[in-house]
Amino acid sequence: MTELNITRLHELTVIIYALSVLLYFIDFLHNNRKANLTAFWLLAFVWLSQTFFLIYRVIETGRFPILTVFEGLYFYAWVLITLSLAINRLLRVDFIVFFTNILGFFIMALHTFAPVQYESTAQAGQLISELLMIHITMAILSYGAFSLSFVFSILYLIQYNLLKKKKWGKQLLRIQDLSKLDHMSYVLNVIGVPMLLLSLILGVLWAYIKLQDFQLYDAKVLGSFSVITVYSFYLYKRVVQGLQGKSIALWNIAAFLVLLINYFLSGSLSRFHMWYT
Repeated sequence: MTELNITRLHELTVIIYALSVLLYFIDFLHNNRKANLTAFWLLAFVWLSQTFFLIYRVIETGRFPILTVFEGLYFYAWVLITLSLAINRLLRVDFIVFFTNILGFFIMALHTFAPVQYESTAQAGQLISELLMIHITMAILSYGAFSLSFVFSILYLIQYNLLKKKKWGKQLLRIQDLSKLDHMSYVLNVIGVPMLLLSLILGVLWAYIKLQDFQLYDAKVLGSFSVITVYSFYLYKRVVQGLQGKSIALWNIAAFLVLLINYFLSGSLSRFHMWYT
């Protein structure tokens, strides 16, 4: 098996792992057994893939691959996934599984995309560029989810005002009912938050690898973590406190304004956040 094919399979495994974490997040919020079962089987595939590469590495090197930092990282990620699968099937402690796999995803991404483990400088540079592209793509997809959620909240407020003023007409009939608008806005944020979280993990990883003077208190970094904090608090108010209706719609609109400020303002204040290749 060529090194390029191995690298591509590693990257596919990371993507499947990200999808598994997303589904575990949905189950974490809603106790959704279907999402939990799908996440489990995706995680099982990741485990099988990692086990295969672990055995392949043993055969290739003639030893157990834990002697270098990056071999240790791979084995560490494998142990985390193995434990989380065992916990899921035997103890059913789902919250532990979710948070364990956030850590596992970070470790696995660090192993897959860190260039130190590759002998070829060209291959290492390509992996860094691919890591950046995945980070940007996931961030943009999460922003898309947040944007649609914002639109649903705007429609909610319009429909709410029409009903409150008893303005019965075509506008009222063409807009969905309040409960559906509220639900769709929430679902899109449920998709956007873990996707942005994974994007930030990959982004910090890329900056740590690529930049010599990377600092967490950079304007763009702080702004991005502010965005996910605001949206996480939205989910807390929605799920834990049970806040619905106009109040949560206004909070969602405010969160989107924070996102816009971060996107357009903090990027210009950042010392490093630009298009690197």
